[in-house]
Amino acid sequence: MNDWRLRGQERYLQGVSLTKSEYKPYRDGWDHDHCEFCNAKFSMTIDQCQTEGWSTLDKYHWICSSCYEDFKEEFEWS
Repeated sequence: MNDWRLRGQERYLQGVSLTKSEYKPYRDGWDHDHCEFCNAKFSMTIDQCQTEGWSTLDKYHWICSSCYEDFKEEFEWS
C-alpha cells in the first residue's frame, strides 16, 4: 500500500498485541503522545486531542482509531 502514513512502523508494530484504552502518559512528565501513523495528538490535559485509542500493552506506542481500522489487517494486530 502506498500511504503517506507508512514510515517503517512494521519494524516495531507488526503482529503486536494492542489494547483499546483511555490515554495515559507513558511516564511522569509527559503530557501527550502522537499516533504512530497520522501524528494525531493524544492527551489528557490538552484540548482537542484524542483521549482514547489503541496502544501497545506497555502504553508506549499509540494508534488512533482511524489508523487502527486502516492498518489492522496489514499489521496483523491482535
